[in-house]
Amino acid sequence: MKFSFITLGCKVNQFESQAMSALLEERGHSLAEKGEPADAYIINTCAVTAESSRKSRQAVRRAMAENPNAITAVCGCWAQISPDEAASLGAELVFGSTGRLELVRAIERAFEDRSTLRSIDNPMGRREFEILPAGSGIGRTRAMLKVQDGCQNFCAYCIIPYARGPVRSMSPDHAVSEARRLEREGYRELVITGIEISSYGRDIGGVGLTELTEKICLSAPGMRVRLGSLEPRTVTEDFCKRLSALTNLCPHFHLSLQSGSGATLRRMGRKYTPDEFYEGVSMLRRHFPNCGITTDLIVGFPGETEEEFAETLHFIEKCAFSSMHIFPYSKRPGTRAATMEGHLDKAVKRARAKQASRLARRMKDDFLNSQIGRLASVLFETESQGFITGFTGNYCEVGVRSGAARNETATVKITGKEGDILTGEVV
Repeated sequence: MKFSFITLGCKVNQFESQAMSALLEERGHSLAEKGEPADAYIINTCAVTAESSRKSRQAVRRAMAENPNAITAVCGCWAQISPDEAASLGAELVFGSTGRLELVRAIERAFEDRSTLRSIDNPMGRREFEILPAGSGIGRTRAMLKVQDGCQNFCAYCIIPYARGPVRSMSPDHAVSEARRLEREGYRELVITGIEISSYGRDIGGVGLTELTEKICLSAPGMRVRLGSLEPRTVTEDFCKRLSALTNLCPHFHLSLQSGSGATLRRMGRKYTPDEFYEGVSMLRRHFPNCGITTDLIVGFPGETEEEFAETLHFIEKCAFSSMHIFPYSKRPGTRAATMEGHLDKAVKRARAKQASRLARRMKDDFLNSQIGRLASVLFETESQGFITGFTGNYCEVGVRSGAARNETATVKITGKEGDILTGEVV
């Protein structure tokens, strides 16, 4: 059986698609080449915004049009939240945000007898962490390790706690075992990911994200280790002191901001103030000189005034992020924010997103320019148009013309910049 994946959304979805791909290949099936019709299409969906849901529906329709005789399996957060809608599109298999091995088996059965199945549980009842094979779908450069699932923050704009359920954590012993295996298999970087990794260990006690990161870094010293998205409350003096002693931890931190206005953050249900967020940014820069700090920003949240938006612009400039993801607020049915007063016109949200993006562009250019003249360790990944490119520990993309090879690390003298890519020479 030839299978194909369409994956939307976050790194957790990417990890879970890769894991299902590995499970299918272990059972004798093969991934269809790009442009090759498949016998089964698996659409791993996202529901974080209304736009994500629209794209998920569109992806299902696109897969069914590509090969009407193929099996269509829909899974992920949108399928969990809207299973009736997923089934109404004609998908044979509708699964939610868990049960990946069961879905693989269901795909095999459906391929043989065209059977249909809907498997949707109550996420709030989940207590066990689902173990899936870690790795990467392509090459042996970067692997992802999902160590946590679920979220209990219940931010006003977010549906994900209702799609993923409460916090569940992988045991630290299993995480260490997986890291060692991936290092033996030749991977050079490991990304620690999850729905909300700052909550790692809350359900098992005795170990948190700081301890887990130490264990993984020390057990797999031949790999770089990169942390996924963090809640600002994670960044403490203890976190910074202990992690700055780890020589293979990448000095790149993605802190989820969402707004630089205290009033907007309160309406969002976020659990920090701008001052607390900035204190974390300052701590990171003290302990990790020249680190990359990236973030997410939502503009046009219900009730956001011109003054609050101006506060946000001032705040992000103060933080001097190395890169940002900026989203105009998207009304998501089922969330508290959807029923709030003060929803803004699309044109206002688009204009604010453009204004914030211009500032983010300037800050990114400033950060990249600040790297020129430095020496950087680069893990090379791809070759294209005469360049071999890869990423530094602080998450700058670097290209060189010679002296490097894929899946190898080299020291590069940064000499210039072309667009978003730094250029240099291997030392």
